[in-house]
Amino acid sequence: MLCIYTVFMPATSKPKLYNPRHPERTLLYQTVAEHYETWLDLASAGQFDGQGDHRSPKPYVRQAFAKYLECGIFAHGFARARCDDCGHDFLVAFSCKGRGVCPSCTTRRMAETAAHLTDHVFPRLPVRQWVLSVPKRLRYFMQRDSVVLGMVLRIFLRVIEQTLQANSPCAAHANKAALHIGAVAFIHRFGSSLNEHVHFHVCVVDGMFEAVAGEASEQGTRTTAISVMFHPAIGIDPEAVTQAQASLRRRILRAFVGRGLLEGFEAQEMLGYKHSGFSVDTSVCIAAQDRAGLERLLRYCARPPFALDRLRKAGSELIYRCAKQHSEPGSDRRDQRKAKRGVRADELHLTPLELIDRLAALVPPPRAHRHRYYGVLAPNSPLRAAAVALGAGQTAGAGTGTAQPEPGGVTAAVDAMGVATVGGPSQPEPTQPALPKRSAHILWAVLIARIYEVLPLLCPLCGGQMRIIAFITYSADLRHILEHIGVETEPPRIAPARGPPLWDGCDVPMGDGVEVEPDWGEAAQPAPDFEVDQRVSW
Repeated sequence: MLCIYTVFMPATSKPKLYNPRHPERTLLYQTVAEHYETWLDLASAGQFDGQGDHRSPKPYVRQAFAKYLECGIFAHGFARARCDDCGHDFLVAFSCKGRGVCPSCTTRRMAETAAHLTDHVFPRLPVRQWVLSVPKRLRYFMQRDSVVLGMVLRIFLRVIEQTLQANSPCAAHANKAALHIGAVAFIHRFGSSLNEHVHFHVCVVDGMFEAVAGEASEQGTRTTAISVMFHPAIGIDPEAVTQAQASLRRRILRAFVGRGLLEGFEAQEMLGYKHSGFSVDTSVCIAAQDRAGLERLLRYCARPPFALDRLRKAGSELIYRCAKQHSEPGSDRRDQRKAKRGVRADELHLTPLELIDRLAALVPPPRAHRHRYYGVLAPNSPLRAAAVALGAGQTAGAGTGTAQPEPGGVTAAVDAMGVATVGGPSQPEPTQPALPKRSAHILWAVLIARIYEVLPLLCPLCGGQMRIIAFITYSADLRHILEHIGVETEPPRIAPARGPPLWDGCDVPMGDGVEVEPDWGEAAQPAPDFEVDQRVSW
């Protein structure tokens, strides 16, 4: 069943109209359509001299590229929307919903994740971003072993919890077993220059949640209430961050030695390095009432590895603008060498095959979560209903005998004193069963209206509300409708694999299984002036 949400815009502002995207016109799509098959053949044979590991591409990588080449193309199917007032029809092409290659679908996931976390997960409390980067020597194991990746992330979260406990004065006399953090961890497998760089961005509520159990009585019924008290953290200064970084370095190296991934003397050497490669950053902190700033931070944490607006073409090369910014351009020797060649330090000059190879290396593996919930924000936490903004409102209104929360549910979850209460099991009166609600799923039309202030289901002729009436997938219907509206009925051409550039101008026919020596003309090598002894085994 398809539900349509009505998005209300201010009456004074004229709503914008939605224009379908045309991915076949973008530079990335044209590059992939022209060179993907060539890269696939070279990578499968281990002959591509890129940054890959010269192994045959994984099936999920091939599937990601194949689905991207069909994303947004009307010839592969579309949804049909109609205005009930004037009868105007509107077509929306299907999306691939991929996680690695398609810029449109990955951007939609980024916006959907940030909107869900802002509206339904994080309470109105300060949120701080913790970023951890480890040495390149350890990233290799984290990139290829999910168990090692989870081990390092758990160590990072334990150090964050201990740091917040030490810097929360109100929680100093509380029971440590009743103190919990609330965090969402984002796993980044990429860097700003389209390179493999495993690191973590963790958005943590800047303080500790204390669980206090009690009893409540209402209308002769005794219920168990769970109260949550929030203790804000203060004093997260550079000294505390330095201590956390030193603790992380010792614990992570000890864990790698325990798993046999490093030798003991190697860990000791890394502990003695002046620049160890471990880096912790906590400089970004969002205030409690800055919900727009929190959503921008969460979009940054959930961002995809590739941004289409940073890619441009210069001649036969592709230039990708990185996010790196140097305070003093040209101060590094490497920057000076690039400046002599006319190359900026924050730009990548790639061939089409190199760009595809870098994107293929950054496709995330299937069934691997890219963000995880911890502490009171975890799905199975008994304190989630009291700490989460939407969860407190749903629990309070679910027949537990408690009062209906205030609009928004946030102030009811955490009041001015930092205390939230949610009722426990009781005997509610029989009511109609409530339909399950998936708050994490935000409809496509709502996301478009939220990000771009464009109503995609608004009729461009009369301004009425449009509704989706059909999904067209049958080839005969596709062709008939697309021919009627004057849209290309065939998908864009995908170029087949090509050989080396030297063969492009060669007109010599190549037989099946028969090697034919081409006539190179003046470039032909002259015959040797000596006789080769046939008895010599070469």
